[in-house]
Amino acid sequence: MMEADPELYDFSPYRGRPKLVWPGGKTCAVWVAPNLEFYEIDPPANPQRKSWARPHPDVVGYGHRDHANRVGHWRMAEAMSRHGFPGSVSLSVALCDHIPEVVEDAAARGWEFFSHGIYNTRYSYGMDEAQERAIIEDSIRTVEAATGQRIRGWLAPALTHTPRTLDLIAEYGLDYTCDLYHDDQPTRVKVKSGRLTAIPYSLEVNDHYGFFIYNMSPREYADTLIRQFDRLAEEGERSGTVMCIPLHSYLIGQPHRIGPFEEVLKHIAADGRAWIAKAGEIVDSFVAQTEEAAQ
Repeated sequence: MMEADPELYDFSPYRGRPKLVWPGGKTCAVWVAPNLEFYEIDPPANPQRKSWARPHPDVVGYGHRDHANRVGHWRMAEAMSRHGFPGSVSLSVALCDHIPEVVEDAAARGWEFFSHGIYNTRYSYGMDEAQERAIIEDSIRTVEAATGQRIRGWLAPALTHTPRTLDLIAEYGLDYTCDLYHDDQPTRVKVKSGRLTAIPYSLEVNDHYGFFIYNMSPREYADTLIRQFDRLAEEGERSGTVMCIPLHSYLIGQPHRIGPFEEVLKHIAADGRAWIAKAGEIVDSFVAQTEEAAQ
């Protein structure tokens, strides 16, 4: 028997939608999503998924990811800042307590923060509503105390969800989600209360997929990003598109990968068709245009 459509959003074919126009007449809104994460070396076991491939404690997996906060973040962030790319941070909220220096650096650069759960080793599978509410409330409270920002967006920890996640984040006043991977333009999401927009967040050009799943070389990954941008910028002449570059600094911040990635930033910044923006700015522009069209 076919499963029912969850009806999170209306079907709308790519051609024939109302035209989106980004500020300055740019055709592609580009946002960079650094995942600033914290992984526990020996987290509580979730019966539906192991945190580490090896038996706990997985020193190899933990150490690889710890490179992000010790080295990779700084290398990645400096490259982004050199070329005028702000970050919209997918934040493991526990990082505010464990390694506040990384969060402070991102805040000082003017980056935006949204929640990626508390730890990237704690999964939403099997959570009851009270547990999920506690995580949302913790995220709002902790990020605001650490950065002065009230989070507006959500990316589920390790991309794990419950059927109620989107309704809950909208109820708490968050207005965008990165958890739907279904489009190259923002989309309205149907929720019980509040207003929620799905901003395009990419698995295809996510460095995790590029290096771990597709086994790309650094230059192959850089070429993929350039081809992604060039096509979206061309199509955006008809109606503005969105390109997300999701990053993990223990991957892109490695010495042998950062050079080709920096060439991508140079290419996009020099092209002239990119609106280099933060996630919240893109959502605000989309909402303003679609609300005007509905009136």
